[in-house]
Amino acid sequence: MFAGKTILTGVKPTGTPHLGNYLGAIKPAIRLGNDAIAQGGKHYMFIADYHAINAEKDPAVLNQKMKEIACIYLAGGLDPEKSCFYRQSDIPEIPEITTILYAYTPKGFMNKAHAYKACVDKNREAGKPDDDGINMGLYTYPTLMAADILAYNTDIVPVGKDQVQHVEIARDISGAINAHYSKELLKQPTYCFDDNIAVVPGVDGRKMSKSYGNVIPCFADDATIKKAVFSVKTDSRPMEEPKDPEEIIVYQIFKALASPAQLQEMAEGLKQGKLGYGHIKNMLLSAVLDEMKEVRDKYNYYMAHYDDVEQLLAQGATKARPVAQATLKRLKDAVFGR
Repeated sequence: MFAGKTILTGVKPTGTPHLGNYLGAIKPAIRLGNDAIAQGGKHYMFIADYHAINAEKDPAVLNQKMKEIACIYLAGGLDPEKSCFYRQSDIPEIPEITTILYAYTPKGFMNKAHAYKACVDKNREAGKPDDDGINMGLYTYPTLMAADILAYNTDIVPVGKDQVQHVEIARDISGAINAHYSKELLKQPTYCFDDNIAVVPGVDGRKMSKSYGNVIPCFADDATIKKAVFSVKTDSRPMEEPKDPEEIIVYQIFKALASPAQLQEMAEGLKQGKLGYGHIKNMLLSAVLDEMKEVRDKYNYYMAHYDDVEQLLAQGATKARPVAQATLKRLKDAVFGR
């Protein structure tokens, strides 16, 4: 699938990831990037700090979030010698490309963008004006994302289903530009889904989310992780009562971590009334700690040696810029008749 292809993934720094983020987004993104490289393709991974400032205006908080996410991806197995890993704001060509794309982006695309519509809906529910608190960065978010994608001649963007619209907008913009100038100035990207991505429930059974306050903080210390795991919601049925594993939240979370043999052991124990909730929570705790031990150790190392991470990000920008520069030159030559 990725043979000879260029794939690109951006990650917005939103704070320390929880278990659901790690298993459902970070780990799959790294795996897909490594798969592409192994098949002779290219992999770009960037920290979307321009996107982040739409919501986060405190530089100290923003920098801490960027520091954490950079260290987490490196700890999770991203190889900066093979993948091109950089900060969005270290590529000055991106704002220039974005400005050119604006001239070919219908305003209606922005009106229909999911993030903008969600904010408008939220304002209406609260009885506020439609655009209350909405800045132009959020409104034009899809065009900046299109620049991120198109700058690197991207073939494939791995996305969740809620992100498909952004790739389609990038395709529409690039298609309009190519058609206007009767040449392929910009490669038209497509998207892919990872069918193996885990959707991890939170401790209350809803999707694990910081906004719900139901997370397992997998980069915390052992005691904090244990407290979260043992807060997973259960009922009052006794151990010996047979239970359907699929109805047990602990089991649902365990599925994202366990081997087939471990999963079968928990399932059979619940069905046969041989495992109580304390037992299965300990099994889940062991699985979380086993999954995260090496990653947490590496994360803590990178956090303590962040100068090394800064150097890696700078090297990534040095590798990424010539490609963005070539894209910008193609656009300028066509747009300004040079």
